[in-house]
Amino acid sequence: MRRRTQKSLAHLLIFGSILFFIIYVNRPPTPNKSFPWRRIGYESSSAPPPARGICPGLDTTSKPALIISHVAADGDPSWLDALEHRYHLCVYHVDRPVDPSSTSLQVPANRGHEAMAYLTFLIDNYEEIPAAGAVFAHGSRFAWHNDHPVYDNAALLGRLDVDAAVEAAGYHNLRCDWSVSMCLPGASPQGSLENSLHSVLEPWSARTASDKMLPHVLEMLFGTTGAGGVKLGRTDTVRAQCCAQFVVSRESLWRHSRAEYVALRQWLLDGRTARGRDAMLRDDRVAGRILSYVWHILFIGLGPDGEAGGGVNLDRLNEQACPRADDCYCRLYGLCDLKNCRRPGSCFGQYVLPADFKLPEDWAETHADV
Repeated sequence: MRRRTQKSLAHLLIFGSILFFIIYVNRPPTPNKSFPWRRIGYESSSAPPPARGICPGLDTTSKPALIISHVAADGDPSWLDALEHRYHLCVYHVDRPVDPSSTSLQVPANRGHEAMAYLTFLIDNYEEIPAAGAVFAHGSRFAWHNDHPVYDNAALLGRLDVDAAVEAAGYHNLRCDWSVSMCLPGASPQGSLENSLHSVLEPWSARTASDKMLPHVLEMLFGTTGAGGVKLGRTDTVRAQCCAQFVVSRESLWRHSRAEYVALRQWLLDGRTARGRDAMLRDDRVAGRILSYVWHILFIGLGPDGEAGGGVNLDRLNEQACPRADDCYCRLYGLCDLKNCRRPGSCFGQYVLPADFKLPEDWAETHADV
């Protein structure tokens, strides 16, 4: 064989290999794929912390519980007082020192951002969750992710129709706009090679780190038993809204046992000493953000059409997690017949993503009387 022919064959082989790799990486996901995300099966060798997160008065309330994760940086929580007529308030000040003499509204550690308060509430008040359901939210009144024209959580929570929000699936995120969420069609699958590359190029990014870790953590939390032991692949996308503020029915909360919530919180606590492959879970931002993908998996009631062989149908889950913005605004906040909803994920005038994900430092002072 001539040298020129050999060289041409080598080039053809290299080109074919590259083409095959590109096609393989960009192949479409398998439709109607089912995953074994029904029960938290994480096991820990550590004993669970004592119960110090009881929310007083839950056993007699007829109102939905409003679980607030508050830190000192959130500022004065008195804005919540105006919501007492609508909700039974359970405010956890997660960065305060633990008081061993008290069993009320405390968390075992300031870990995982809002997730520690949410899970502690579920564990220590499991039997007393109100029939009217529960709303989980952050402690700051004004924040860039609050889906409101002036980013006011007091206004959102004041308008929220809890019954309508949970009627269809037992769960609903408080955001309707799709910006900075995995609902956007162009969002890369969490386990994709693109995210793996970004995690190398941007080692400081909690977003890319948590996305890269998600397939492994889902396997760690739920295991691979049932539904054929299917794991989240490189082309499988878990779509979800940001930013861990949501409403849930009591039935959806009771779909999982108290022991499962204990296990999930223990995973969060164990992450402080993670080693090897899981070392990045020591980063509180990564661990907390991973759980922002888990809430809707736990709580969305898919019904027979969303289940297959005991597993969770990913397509159906994604559809429920990302409703149209105009439908969402109408159902949750009574903002119906909006005229500027030209795309499925936004309604002009309802929410604008602020520059650099930040509000001006004087925002609360200049908008508190809105």
